[in-house]
Amino acid sequence: MSRVSKPHEIVERALELSTADGCVVIADEESSANLRWAGNALTTNGVTRGRTLTVIATVDGAQGTASGVVSRSAVTADDLEPLVRAAEAAARGAGPAEDAQPLVGGVPSSPDFTDVPAETGSDVFAEFAPALGDAFARARSGGRELYGFAHHQLTSTYLGTSTGLRLRHDQPNGTLELNAKSPDRTRSTWAGRSTRDFKDVDPAELDAELAQRLRWAERRIELPAGRYETLLPPTAVADLLIYQLWSSTARDAAEGRTVFSKPGGGTRIGETLSELPLSLRSDPHAPGLESAPFVIAHASGDGASVFDNGLPLTSTDWIRDGRLEHLTTTRHTAGLTGLPVAPAIDNLLLEGGGEQSLEEMVAATSGRGLLLTCMWYIREVDPATLLLTGLTRDGVYLVEGGEVVGEVNNFRFNESPVDLLSRATEAGRTEKTLPREWGDWFTRAAMPALRIPDFNMSSVSLGV
Repeated sequence: MSRVSKPHEIVERALELSTADGCVVIADEESSANLRWAGNALTTNGVTRGRTLTVIATVDGAQGTASGVVSRSAVTADDLEPLVRAAEAAARGAGPAEDAQPLVGGVPSSPDFTDVPAETGSDVFAEFAPALGDAFARARSGGRELYGFAHHQLTSTYLGTSTGLRLRHDQPNGTLELNAKSPDRTRSTWAGRSTRDFKDVDPAELDAELAQRLRWAERRIELPAGRYETLLPPTAVADLLIYQLWSSTARDAAEGRTVFSKPGGGTRIGETLSELPLSLRSDPHAPGLESAPFVIAHASGDGASVFDNGLPLTSTDWIRDGRLEHLTTTRHTAGLTGLPVAPAIDNLLLEGGGEQSLEEMVAATSGRGLLLTCMWYIREVDPATLLLTGLTRDGVYLVEGGEVVGEVNNFRFNESPVDLLSRATEAGRTEKTLPREWGDWFTRAAMPALRIPDFNMSSVSLGV
């Protein structure tokens, strides 16, 4: 056999080799480029390439259909048959799959399925890198030091099935994280951005934002734990609502295990979660946040099924005008719960109709309040209420009479995002944001700032 190198040829050859009753093959061609810097100077940069092949074999039996999944990286033609046979052996050795469904068919093929993979490289930073150098110079003259990294990844996914699907999706994913520190390291703050191509991020704008926050931190104020009016910036809202999305599987709710379970049985779909006209949605075609328009599932779990690979995705309202509309379902869990099929989609948007910027919301704070920078170390405490705990990080600021008057100590918080939506009194303008905590796994988000009148800062933290 001649050596196969093109990803669509690898998919086709793996399908040819399969002797299973059904087969799904996913080839992910990944390329990435990165820059790192410290103390106002670039330190490292690099470019990587990689390939991962996932073979999903399904085998019909008297008791039902079993599935076997095997993934390997750096796959060549010589590796194909052993990989396919391993997936088939895994399927034959497994019991019937609970989520078994007929493999998806009847979806039009992607016209670019046979094209070469898209690739990124160092040229993605062609405009960004000189602007970053200018930001270094300004920071140096302003007595602050910049640390951080920029990462860009482009993944071309080729999905083929024994039912005839031939689908392709190119997913760019860029993140920028920037820390500014005072020379004595007593003050630190952070800003982050998500981007598809680094053409819409401005290091000068970020540096100016960080410089202002460092100036705010020149005055230090100690505050005790308690409930405070708090402005959550878009990045913090994203971290909380992404966790809420991950916790919104219909089956768990129907079985009484989550915050979306109705007392006495069933789910809370149809209930009002917020008096504000908040709408939480995912849309694979959202401008600037585009994601795969079909299911790509490398494994089955609570919110995904390998049998759903290739299922078309459309815009889904999770919450509409404050009312819970959908919970995530696979075809299998939709059948169990009697709810519509609503697979997870790889972006998240919260819209509330507000037009105010975060700065305008600060100015509208008539009494005393807190302004957060971001959160980290978020962990679940109670799934029944979706109570989360975590820490503030890189700057909590005291607002009095519409002005920031200084930096306060960090806190540990205890809050449920579902409960926060019910207590929010104002939503600002929705804007693209980078989640600080979940940015390694989920980057495509657009959120407003939220005003919470009584955010629970449960204890003082010594974290930075």
